[in-house]
Amino acid sequence: MSTPPILESPDAVLSTMDKDGSRRWIYPTLSPGRFLNARRVVGFVLIAFFVALPWVKIADKPAIFLNITGGEFTFFGLTLHSTDTVLLMLFMLIVLLSVFFFTALFGRVWCGWGCPQTVYLELVFRPIERLIEGKESARRRRDAGPMTPEKFARKAVKFGVFSLLSLFLAHTFVAYFVSWPELLRWMTLSPAEHPGYFATMAITTALVLFDFGYFREQMCTITCPYARFQSVLMDRDSLIVSYDPGRGEPRGRRLKSKGPIDLDNPQARLGDCIDCGACVRTCPTGIDIRDGLQMECVSCTQCVDACDAIMDAIDKPRGLIRYTSENAIENKPTRVLRPRLMAYGVALVVLSTLFVALIGQREPLEVDIGRMPGPAFTELADGQIANRLRIRLRNRTGEDRQATLRVTEPEGASVRVVGPQTIALEAGALTRVEVWTTAPPSSLPDGSATATFEILIEGEPWATSSFPLLGPTSPGE
Repeated sequence: MSTPPILESPDAVLSTMDKDGSRRWIYPTLSPGRFLNARRVVGFVLIAFFVALPWVKIADKPAIFLNITGGEFTFFGLTLHSTDTVLLMLFMLIVLLSVFFFTALFGRVWCGWGCPQTVYLELVFRPIERLIEGKESARRRRDAGPMTPEKFARKAVKFGVFSLLSLFLAHTFVAYFVSWPELLRWMTLSPAEHPGYFATMAITTALVLFDFGYFREQMCTITCPYARFQSVLMDRDSLIVSYDPGRGEPRGRRLKSKGPIDLDNPQARLGDCIDCGACVRTCPTGIDIRDGLQMECVSCTQCVDACDAIMDAIDKPRGLIRYTSENAIENKPTRVLRPRLMAYGVALVVLSTLFVALIGQREPLEVDIGRMPGPAFTELADGQIANRLRIRLRNRTGEDRQATLRVTEPEGASVRVVGPQTIALEAGALTRVEVWTTAPPSSLPDGSATATFEILIEGEPWATSSFPLLGPTSPGE
């Protein structure tokens, strides 16, 4: 029985893949222009922020510190802990809705202007590659040829520089999660003393090097899910980078006009697009923007700068490729305020207001009381009923404090801390203490009673919390 023929794709599935699924390397040319200059300013400012934020301290903490193992997340002076479940949920919802809102309004501006993948690849790694290996045309020819001493030397130097950059970026990235002081302390230790750190840094460095040295634009076209969501997050009024077919078609090569237009001349019936391919050659994901909106487009505007330069050269107005919307390109009415955008905006305002209100209502001391494992209660020799509890205290005041504990209800109850009776509360830290609470049986008439605990600092009550005490169902039982 003959094997059925394999169906061939009529075209390449992705701009970075050939029909057989093999990698199609992209060699985007640099297109200087106003948008590239603006992106450089924005990109280098973002890089400076990325490097500086783990170093800059606000309220004696890094500006951004994501201490996952410690359950502590600091954002510009605001610290949330793993116990702040409602606040963390609201924060994540605000971030998610912000993505929806700004994507619906500005399209994929984040991808082209703010995403670290684009910023580092286009403003750091590719410029270094051009400096070491030459322009795109020379690099393409060299990569297609055999390995020569010159080719090997250029590749070795390039990947050596890339490795150093990747090592620096990996350390900066990890500093967000462990802080620079701890990271610098780890760096002074032997690999045998801290194997986990060295393994983490080696893996992170290798991933950064693999991404920017090899994987590159495929992170945007294959791995990142954001492109797949754009059809849901965007509408026909969202801002996109688009080619204007009404002005550009029919495309074709033409000469600069030097006199009256002859309508019988086929040149006069051509659109402004001269089919030079500059927009395709400069695209970092290898697409042809003239084919319409595509998921691979990251709105980097390199095609805009390339096309504007061509329009200047042939005395045509700029904007054949520009920031616009699908409705505007089709000369349909456009709207900035639309139901989807207003719904996102209202939800953002409501959630942000609730988040700020809850932040303002947080107590300076977080108190959590629980029961220790073992018997629910113990009857002492003098007839008192004892409950063994654990109390967790988180100091949110920003200063170290000394606290004491007392119980005000039920009548006759007392509390004793296991260990020093004065509890040392470090700023921002979670302190766990074990206590014994005793009460006469008469205070537990039905086998239980609600105890009220007070935490005092310098003799003044700072927080109160209630917890049920358990005992026998009848006295003497």
